[in-house]
Amino acid sequence: MANKKRIIFIVNPVSGTSGKNFVMKLIDDYLDKTLYDYEVMKTEHVGHATELAKLAAQDSADIVCAIGGDGTVNEVATGLIHTHTALAIIPSGSGNGLARHLRIPTDPLSAIKIINRGLTQPMDYGIVNGRPFFCTCGVGFDAFISQRFAESGKRGPVSYIENVLNSSLNYHPETYELDIINNREGEEVHQIHKAFLISLANASQYGNNAYIAPSASVRDGLMDVTIIEPFLAIEAPQMAIQLFNGTIDQNSRIKTFQCQKAIIRRARPGIVHYDGDPMQTKKDVEVEIVHNGLMCVSPSEEGMPTVEIRVQNFITEQFKNMYNKTEELIQENMKKGPRIPSIKKGFIRKLSDK
Repeated sequence: MANKKRIIFIVNPVSGTSGKNFVMKLIDDYLDKTLYDYEVMKTEHVGHATELAKLAAQDSADIVCAIGGDGTVNEVATGLIHTHTALAIIPSGSGNGLARHLRIPTDPLSAIKIINRGLTQPMDYGIVNGRPFFCTCGVGFDAFISQRFAESGKRGPVSYIENVLNSSLNYHPETYELDIINNREGEEVHQIHKAFLISLANASQYGNNAYIAPSASVRDGLMDVTIIEPFLAIEAPQMAIQLFNGTIDQNSRIKTFQCQKAIIRRARPGIVHYDGDPMQTKKDVEVEIVHNGLMCVSPSEEGMPTVEIRVQNFITEQFKNMYNKTEELIQENMKKGPRIPSIKKGFIRKLSDK
């Protein structure tokens, strides 16, 4: 029998969702022991996963598997770039953006089965002001929300939505200068945009199946840039629907393009997010994609599967029905008693008029 591969599981015991002991039990029960010898390491502080992953790669481990949320995945992957050691993921976070893009199931047993198949292939990663990212980075509202989300101490989609709703009407869009380097036509372009946010994506989504760049690929050597221009608040529900059903790039308020490198110039230093985590940076934000800089254990397909589009369209239809029914009930109550402001009228504020 050929020599077995060596896989290191790196666990963040406090990040993401609970149930890490259950995941460990599944690994012990279902990891193919005829293919792998394995070891488990637990992180103890921020950055520790990167240190452990680097040591594992230096020690010629074949695979290092991140068990945790997007932050843990980022740390582990950062320690593995430009090595022969492949990244694997058992997602257990609140968003799981990279895992979802790579079609790695959020169910841990199914994720272990992906590891047992052992298909390893290269993928791109990004660098924002010297910091690696693997899913998305950006400036503007999504960076602002990443900071609010981190400060809230709460995780999960409900907390994220609360922060979005509480902050969106008070957020001031900024004006950005944008130097686009090596676009698909090999040209350099200078643009100026007043923008709600600018997202630069290696993969297609933020997490939780929120597709900010539906056509993005981690294997094409390009990043997908999405610019959301200032919009009427009444347009926000429709944009949210499009974000989750994978059609945000069809909205008239959206500008999209692909390039290998971009420099964003803004009036003052501020927040940038990388894979959902905030960091304070200088005025200029430099982002580039490094082609095939990381090996990864994942299915051969990536991105948003057709079946998921169908499911999301179904969910979208239910959301529309709920929205319309709520509006109908409010209008009925207005006829019966004191005037209650309409949801739609309450939304009519132009975010650019701050």
